[in-house]
Amino acid sequence: MTLRGRLTTAFLAVVLGPVLLGAVFVGTTVAAVSYERTVDRLDTAAATVRTSVSALCQQMLAAADAVAVPADPARRAGTASQLVARGLVSAVLISDADGRDAFATAGNPPRPWADCAAQNVPGADYEAIAVRVEMRAESGALIGEVTVTQVLDRAFLSRLAAATGTGVTLLPGGAAPAVRHTTEPATGVDAVLDAASRAEGDAIAETGTGRYVRRIDPSPGQPLPLVLSVPRGQPQGLYVVLIGAVLAAGFAAVVAAWWLARSTTRPLAELARAADRVADGDLAARVPVHGHDEVGRLADTFNRMTRETQSYVQALTASRDQLRGHLAVLGDTLSSTHDLQRILQVILQTALAATGARAGVVLLLDPAGGLLVGQCAEGLDERWPIGRTGPVGTAKVGARTNGAVAVQDRSGTRRADHDPAALRVALGSGLLGAVAATGEPRRGRVDRDGPHLSTHEPRCRTYVAVPFSAPGPAAETPTTGGPAGRLPGGLWPPALPASLGVLALYDRLGSDEFDDTDLVTLRTFAGQAAVAVDNVRVHEEAQRLSLTDPLTGLWNYRYLKESIRREVERANRFGRMLTVLALDLDRFKHVNDTHGHAAGDTVLAEFARRLRAEIREVDLAFRQGGEEFAVLLPETDAAGGVIVAQRLAAAVRDVPIPIEPHLGAAPTSIPVTVSIGIAVYPDHGATGDQVLDAADEALYAAKAAGRDTHRVARSGPRPEAGEIAGSAGPQPPDDGVTYAGGRSADGPGGASSGPQPPRQSRGR
Repeated sequence: MTLRGRLTTAFLAVVLGPVLLGAVFVGTTVAAVSYERTVDRLDTAAATVRTSVSALCQQMLAAADAVAVPADPARRAGTASQLVARGLVSAVLISDADGRDAFATAGNPPRPWADCAAQNVPGADYEAIAVRVEMRAESGALIGEVTVTQVLDRAFLSRLAAATGTGVTLLPGGAAPAVRHTTEPATGVDAVLDAASRAEGDAIAETGTGRYVRRIDPSPGQPLPLVLSVPRGQPQGLYVVLIGAVLAAGFAAVVAAWWLARSTTRPLAELARAADRVADGDLAARVPVHGHDEVGRLADTFNRMTRETQSYVQALTASRDQLRGHLAVLGDTLSSTHDLQRILQVILQTALAATGARAGVVLLLDPAGGLLVGQCAEGLDERWPIGRTGPVGTAKVGARTNGAVAVQDRSGTRRADHDPAALRVALGSGLLGAVAATGEPRRGRVDRDGPHLSTHEPRCRTYVAVPFSAPGPAAETPTTGGPAGRLPGGLWPPALPASLGVLALYDRLGSDEFDDTDLVTLRTFAGQAAVAVDNVRVHEEAQRLSLTDPLTGLWNYRYLKESIRREVERANRFGRMLTVLALDLDRFKHVNDTHGHAAGDTVLAEFARRLRAEIREVDLAFRQGGEEFAVLLPETDAAGGVIVAQRLAAAVRDVPIPIEPHLGAAPTSIPVTVSIGIAVYPDHGATGDQVLDAADEALYAAKAAGRDTHRVARSGPRPEAGEIAGSAGPQPPDDGVTYAGGRSADGPGGASSGPQPPRQSRGR
């Protein structure tokens, strides 16, 4: 925050703080007073309701007494009719001593009735208020009963609401029935009832729609469960006055603060504007010096600083433009390619241009061999390790001979420009090995600072070498996979150790040795190399994850489609065969249903492990989905495919798969068998998809033959699925190859040629 901002803030805090606190206090006090007034209003309304309902009960009691006094039944009936006609009661019911109805006026409301004098049943949905009076003879004997009722309707509640000035709702009975008697608007009834359910005794609850609610429970003389509500009182006028006063005080405080801050900071304004011009690139900006106080001395120092900065910038402009060009090339390379060799080459060339070195090399650690292996090199014509260079003889220009590329210099003499991979330095050996082993950068002269260069690293006079490490999780070096710990197909394994490397430059131009600035610059480029290695790994790891099945670690169906297309093209180009095995675990759904899906996953993972153990390194295994698998056997005919199928079936069948028992259960093993369909390119299809379909047809034939067997697709029309049946048991059939469809190479085979199961799903 600027000085002007701090001054303004402090002034506003001093002035507006008390104003805001006072406004909050007044608003809070007004809200509390409003709430107290609302409570008093509800208390008064509750007392009024009780009085009104009690008065109604007394009126009804007087009416019942008037009906019960005459001894003549005809006079009783006449009196009852007059009371109803005058609107004093809604209906009158006269019953005899046995409880039978002797007389009833029209419009007698349905039950239940809320008895003014009796203990009413809670939760009833009352339709009327009732008063009962006994009729007795002169001897005192009970001769009957007079019941007077008053209907509970909206008009009745409206009279109560008018008397109390509140909203009145008759609580319904039962499990949340519809509210029939209320003066509340239809949109607010639910909120009022919800608030009433939370209120206990004389407590007051508030709805979300801005109303205060009080519940009145039945009591002697007042038998109705009622809910009263009033709107929340808001002294809007007072709040408007408070807001206006605060805004007026705030405006006045802002104006005063602005004037005070401006008059206080004006001497610094010119200095700030000049600093802004310098920040925008105008190094010719100067500040006028008006005096010798602190601000004047600051302005003089600023002017001297801008003059010196201007001279420095002019000196740096030329080198900046040159470096910008190299960095543009580096950035384009890093963002446009995942070719690690190309990226490292551009990084090395940029580092050479930025430091003026004559030669350089980038080496990465081979985690399998513990050696630093050269990745790219520049300017090592006269600096190759001793015994690593020599004439190439009569090799053509550009031809690679024994790890070297023959080129021709200006004089026409042939020489060997060695492959950078020929540079191999052991950790801890010489300059490069020591830098990689210790992780400490080094610079200096060989004849003065050492170290003694090993026979496997470039010759030089001066050097600067920086280690770098690509970020990544540490893990053990993989024991399987291709060179440098990669998987088949050139992908990195899931967790590869962070690759350590060294970036080294030799023999700086126009100077005896490299300085600290060159060391810092080289560290920057080493960081770029580390990022490049990590990006390539991340990219290749993303490729691996998109092509492998997470449960089994096998290739997935997507990579199967790519691989079979590639293998078919290769087999077609070289005139070789390609065998495809389609595998399906028998009755795998039973395993899931009986032992659970966790056991099913264990079976799938163990089957995949056994599958990998039984195939060659050049063979490819895939999980198509569920319990279905596929294997590609390059350069393998049908007989070879049968041998592999028998070996796979035996490996699965002979040893049941152990599973983790449930809590408290005994360890158990699951016997598993596999059915296999075999198809060969080009015998059973001209494309990869056709061969896959043929293998799948043969798999269905193996399923139809009783499972735990294999079938070889028969050449011929596909709809017949002409394939030869053969057992996958320990002993192969006599001809060595059995086909689906019930025929062998020599005649009828051993499998049934009956109908195959319907192909509705893959869960066989």
